[in-house]
Amino acid sequence: MGRVNRTNGGGTVSGKDGGASVVASGVAGAALGTNLLAVRSHNAALVLDLLRTAGPDGISRLELAERTGLTPQAVSKITARLREEGLAAEAGRRASTGGKPRTVLRLVPGAAHAVGVHLDRDALRIVLTDLDGSVVGERRGPLDLGAGAEAVLGAVEGGVAEVVGHARGQARAGRRVTSRLLGVGVALPGPLDHTHGVLHRVTGFPEWDGFPLRDALARRLGLPVVVDKDTNAAALGLSVGGEPGSFAYLHLGTGLGAGLVIGGRVHRGARTGAGEFGHQVVQLDGPPCPCGNRGCVEALCLAAIGRGDPAEAARVLGTAAANLAGLLDIDQILLGGRTITTTPDPFVRGVAEVLAARAAREGSPEPAVPVRLAPGGSAGVAEGAAHLLLGPVFGRTDV
Repeated sequence: MGRVNRTNGGGTVSGKDGGASVVASGVAGAALGTNLLAVRSHNAALVLDLLRTAGPDGISRLELAERTGLTPQAVSKITARLREEGLAAEAGRRASTGGKPRTVLRLVPGAAHAVGVHLDRDALRIVLTDLDGSVVGERRGPLDLGAGAEAVLGAVEGGVAEVVGHARGQARAGRRVTSRLLGVGVALPGPLDHTHGVLHRVTGFPEWDGFPLRDALARRLGLPVVVDKDTNAAALGLSVGGEPGSFAYLHLGTGLGAGLVIGGRVHRGARTGAGEFGHQVVQLDGPPCPCGNRGCVEALCLAAIGRGDPAEAARVLGTAAANLAGLLDIDQILLGGRTITTTPDPFVRGVAEVLAARAAREGSPEPAVPVRLAPGGSAGVAEGAAHLLLGPVFGRTDV
């Protein structure tokens, strides 16, 4: 079975030595009330989202009614139910322009939690987040995606059990962590079928082709599971975190892919296959790529990195990014992935220079598409995976 090192307190996360029984008693048992947030009206989701964005200062019922277009009576019924369920609480009173002060309500972030899992080709990261997406627990360590389904699933199972169990230990020590779990979001390299949670031919790991990852993990964990590409999960997290408009998130780690947000929504395509950015061919007689083509952007980038030439890798990445920007007319390009976050300056500068040169050659009256490092660092994919569960709670329909 795969083993994953803990990052604090020593020890390991492992799928063997009773991992299944730990999950059965420690995680599936925590699923009581899981569907409480999933089965919710659109109006209630709108109210919850406004409570979330208002932060700890809160928002009044009158403001909720004005921003949602609901009647004050409808807002009162919704907020009363949210308070009964522990999802909302009073945040004090605010002075009014007339009459008595208004009661202000806020979201209770600790009322429920979600687990986000980033399955990389050689690493595993698991986070536990509260309702507003703040990380309250984390585990990470090495993983071999080619070790087989049983080993990988066991490592995920054991890691989820430990991160939830550790959070409960903190709760017993006085830090509130609820037992209400929404489920587990899993993000990994594509291509895959997001709708059905089935993997396709993951580059370099053809043995995963056709594996029903979502259903297999749901059976083992006793929790709802959502599966998506790592780039889509990271893009979702960035969008929820406030990145506006349309953008491309380019992720360079053990592979290369893109997450696309068009008009504020994650774009997956009709067959959930959008964003296979790394396998566009830019050199017809280039080196072979594990996908079967020659001269793919991913192969060229990784070869340059292997030679210790980040400037060349950035030039190749910039060429592909310029093609994408010209095709979609996006607002900005965000760069992430551990290869980039380790030494971000050459990549941000190199990609921006290619886009600026392209814009100058085309005589565009507009400045080049801006390029910058994506916020969130190396944990962005795992945190975005948790938003695959959190999104529907707050009315997002693109997850």
